[in-house]
This record gives sequence, structure tokens and C-alpha cells, in this order.
Amino acid sequence: MKNKEKIGVLFICMGNICRSPTAEAVFRKMAEEAGLIERIFIDSAGTHDYHIGSPPDERSMRAARGRGYDMSGLRARQVEAKDFLVFDHVLAMDRNNLAILKRIAAPGLQGRARLFMEFSRDFTDLEVPDPYYGGAQGFETVLDRVESASRGLLAQIAAAR
Repeated sequence: MKNKEKIGVLFICMGNICRSPTAEAVFRKMAEEAGLIERIFIDSAGTHDYHIGSPPDERSMRAARGRGYDMSGLRARQVEAKDFLVFDHVLAMDRNNLAILKRIAAPGLQGRARLFMEFSRDFTDLEVPDPYYGGAQGFETVLDRVESASRGLLAQIAAAR
């Protein structure tokens, strides 16, 4: 569970095997490199229960490895209402998952759910497209967007020191 002094960041996609574990791995490495990892509690989850307990999609892991990110220890889980009590930022990869999160959140906690791409300074589109049914380039696109939004979120957290 979250330490009260840590900022909780939870990344959300549909099945928690492509986009959200990629975001978790990228953000974790960037937080470590920035010297902020001790201040942040990081996790990922999915809005659906399709892949609970499964490792990330092999294509996601391959693309992530190519950029120096390790996703091998991650396992899919489903988001729960109590996550809104633990995490300060519940960050959806797209509008459909954001709508689900807003329904799951208890009254007064819906504001913790946002689109992850709101933190990007490089992209105007606020969604991370789902690469699951596409080719390898889709996983690279996910990494491009996740890296950008991660930099923005880390800058915000660092500025709040």
C-alpha cells in the first residue's frame, strides 16, 4: 500500500498488458534516473479482467527492451475502487478507459482520474492508441507517447518538491 508521503501514480489501459505496463516501466525508470523514485509509488492496472496475472504482451516487452525498459516482472491486474484512495494520479491511456474510471471512483475522487497524455508537451492528441491489433510500429508509437507524458508528469512532481 501507499506510504502517505509518496505520490501514487497508477497507469490504466484496458487489459494491462500493453499500454499501462509500458507506462509503468518507462515512468519507473525515468523516476529512478531523476532521483525521484523514493517519492513515488508506481503501479498499473486494467479496466477489464481479461489478462489478470499475465505478463505484458511480448510485443510490448520487445519494444520496451529495445529502449532499455524492463517489463519482465510486471503482471496484469484489474483496477479497483480502492485504488482511488491509494493513488493520487489514476492515468488513463484513452477516453474510453477514463470514462470507466470515473464510474468506478467514489464521489469526490473522480478528479484523480485523468488522461495520461495531458502531461505531454510534444503531442496534441490526448490518447495513447491501443497497439494490440496492429503491427510493431504501434508499440513504438506507444513508447513515444508514454516517454513524452512521463517527462511531463515527472517535471510536475519535481516542481512540487
